[in-house]
Order: sequence, then structure tokens, then C-alpha cells
Amino acid sequence: MFAVIVALVAVPFAAAIASLIAPPRAGAAITVTSGVASFGLVLALVPAAAHRTLGYGSYVRVDAVSVIFMLATGFLYAAVAVYCAGYVRKETEGEEPAAARRYTRRFYALFNLFGWSMLVAPTMNSLALLWIAVEVTTVVSALLVALENTDAAVEAAWKYVLIASAGLGLGLLATIFAYFAGAQVLGQHYDLALNTVLQVGARLPHTPVRLAFMLAVLGYGTKVGLFPVHTWLPDAHSEAPTPVSALLSGSLLAVSFYAILRYFQIATATLGSAFPRDVLLAFGVASLLLASLYLLDQRDLKRLLAYSSVEHMGILAIGVSFGAPVALAGVMLHVLAHAAAKGNAFMGAGVFTIKFGSKQISAHRGAMDLLPWSGPMFLLAVFALSAMPPFGIFRSEFQIVAGGFSSHSYAAAAVLVVLVTVAFFGLTASATSMLLSSPRSATVRGEPSAWMVVPVVAGIAVLLVLGLHPPSELTGLISRAVAQLGGAA
Repeated sequence: MFAVIVALVAVPFAAAIASLIAPPRAGAAITVTSGVASFGLVLALVPAAAHRTLGYGSYVRVDAVSVIFMLATGFLYAAVAVYCAGYVRKETEGEEPAAARRYTRRFYALFNLFGWSMLVAPTMNSLALLWIAVEVTTVVSALLVALENTDAAVEAAWKYVLIASAGLGLGLLATIFAYFAGAQVLGQHYDLALNTVLQVGARLPHTPVRLAFMLAVLGYGTKVGLFPVHTWLPDAHSEAPTPVSALLSGSLLAVSFYAILRYFQIATATLGSAFPRDVLLAFGVASLLLASLYLLDQRDLKRLLAYSSVEHMGILAIGVSFGAPVALAGVMLHVLAHAAAKGNAFMGAGVFTIKFGSKQISAHRGAMDLLPWSGPMFLLAVFALSAMPPFGIFRSEFQIVAGGFSSHSYAAAAVLVVLVTVAFFGLTASATSMLLSSPRSATVRGEPSAWMVVPVVAGIAVLLVLGLHPPSELTGLISRAVAQLGGAA
């Protein structure tokens, strides 16, 4: 398995370098190959991670929780890489050849580097290295947000850098307090390895652990998009190139939530489950409330989907706060299903933007007729995000709500159901106005590119599999992840 992990780290990084120096036409082939290969390598880790933790020294640690988040990133990296082959070609049509070559090289190099950074982060054993890995994702994603080089894109990237940097500053303080807590038991020279900290969790001093967890939720929560540190997210998702928006929403937010989960494990081992669960419940409910209300009145399609991401991150936080094994299993499944559904939704939004020349919802009229594949599939993506059966998010949210009732968190579970219903109305109202209204102009019927359709079909297939009958290997992986998060206790 060590060779698989090394290959997983090496392949996308090599693809980033190759995309930068190879002819621009080769960038798409390199990226697709890297994305598909990376996803295959993550799949190869599933059987081993479902039965044991893969540890290699103090720096690399891959367990079931890690692999679930790597699966979400790996699938989305592969799907969006295929989508990029059509998207970049359409984006550079009509530009000067030299400008098109520069854009293509930069896009594919940064895109592969972004995928690499998000695959590497969950393999970090040290809390300090985890912080560095998340910081790398910030730098690369900020460059991608500004890639279009418009005033709005540069402003969104600058806002993102400022807010995310402040958040990661708090994350660094969380790392320092975690080190201080561990040093009281392990001495001054221990290396912040997660497995070491967890082994002595019951002996750690409570106050620095409590501070570390709070700072981690606030700090990494900035990247997750939790209220009130979410304000960068709608602007960045709206202005970034569409494939980048898909990775930001489906993968980057989840990787940042992964960092919070690691601090949740430490806090639970030291403080018991009550305090960390209450903190996550408060942030989760606030985020879900904000997102569901904002979804009722959005005019920009990508901002609509960005607030949907805030909604689903709130659902993850609430699910962990319930603490019941079935709720934690729902959270793990939700990470995967949300990645597929949100990736599909953003890829559909990219097709709409190219077809109608605008991100405004009011400009997307008659999409169901004009886009015979992307129109219906976007509707299915909205249904999936709204937790309609038989898609994976219905199954995951059902498990989360069931976990709320089984843990006697009746009020929180009821609030979750009500706010998810409000969000459903906001999403479906916008989708209906775009898909089922009459076209305003004589737009030619047809898809911009087949490359932009195929990965969405794959995403729908994944959502159906997750909703109807998840593979036994995946359910075994999720069960082990639940036990690692404390749900078996």
C-alpha cells in the first residue's frame, strides 16, 4: 500500500509540472489521465483501509476517515478533469493564440496542483503538516479563483485570501494549543502525530484541548464555509472558472471539514463528547439557517450553488453533533454524495453559462429544451442536492435525521428537516425558472461539448449507487470510519 500512496502523491504533482511545460493541446490528455489514475489509486486503498490503519512513520497516516475524503476528491478530480477537456476549449475560443496557450497551461497546471493538494491533506499524520497542507490548498485555489483576471475575480480572490488566511491563523493557534496539551504528557519533543495524541487523549489537560478545538472549528471552519466565517465563499465560487468551483464546493470544503474531524477526535478523547458536539451543533444550525434563507433569493446561478454548499456543510456539522453511529455513517456517506451532486450541479452551471453567455438565472430560459442532456441532468442534480430519493443524499440525510432521533436530539433533528425543506424550495424554484420556461431568443439547440456531458452522467450513476445499494466495500469502510470517530462507543 505504501507504493500506492507514493503514486497517489506523485501522479497529480507530475501532471501539474507536465501541463506547465508540455504543449497546451496535451494539457487535457495529461489532466484526464492524472485524474482517472488518481481515482483508481484511491479505490485501491479502500480494501486495506476498511480493515486497518496504514501508518508510515510520524508523517503519513491513512485510515478509513482519510480514504472517504480522498474518495470524494478522487472522483471529483477525475470527473472534472474530463469536463475540462471541453470547458477549456470553449473558454479559449476566439482568443488570440498566445493568450489561449498561456491560459490553458496555467489552468491545467494549477488544476492538477489543486487536486494533488487535496489528495495529500488527508494523508498527513501530524497536525502541523495537516495545517500546512490545508494552507497549500488555499494558495493554489486562490490563484485559480483569480485566473479569469477580471476585476470581480481578482476582488473575490483577494477577499478569499484575506479571510482564509485569518482563519488559518486561528488554525495555527489551534495547532499550537494542541502541541502544548500534548507536551504536558509526552514531553517537549513529540511531533504532533495524530495517533500519538489520540493514544494519550484521556490524559491531556482539558483547557488547552478545549481552546484548540474551538480555534480549529473557527479556523478551519473558515475554509469549510461555516457561519459566520463563510463570507468569502459565494464570491469565490461565483467568479472562479466553473471546474474550479466544482472542486471548491465538492472537495475543498470537505477537506477542511476533515481537519475539524481530527480535532473532534482529540476533543472527544479528552473532554468527552458533549462539548465538541454542542459546538458543532451551534455552528451547523447557524450555517444551515443562513444558507436556507439565502437560497430563497439568488439571481446568480453559481452563487445559488455556493450557498447550497454552506447548507450541506452545516448538515455535516449537525450530523457529527448527533454522535450516534447511524448519524456518523450518514455524515461519511454525505461527504461522498455531496461531492458527486455538487460537482454535477456546477458542471451543469458551466454548460448554462457557455450556452446563454451569462451566470444570471433570469438569462437561462428554456434550458430543458435547448440542452437535451445537460438540462435534465441539472434537474436531477438539483433533486439530488434537495435529498430526493433515490439519490445518495436522501440516504445520507435520512441516516443523519435517524441518528438525531436515536440520540434524543429531537429539536435539532426537527430544525434540520425544516431548514432542509426551506432550502429545497429555494433550489427548485430557481431550477424551474431556468429549465421549464420558454426560451427568450432563437438559441440553437444542442450541447456545447460531449466532454461536458459524459462526467455528469457518471456523477448521476454514482448518486444512484450511493442511494440504492452502496457497495459492501464502501459500507465496510464507512463502518470503520464511524468506529474511529467514536460512534461505536
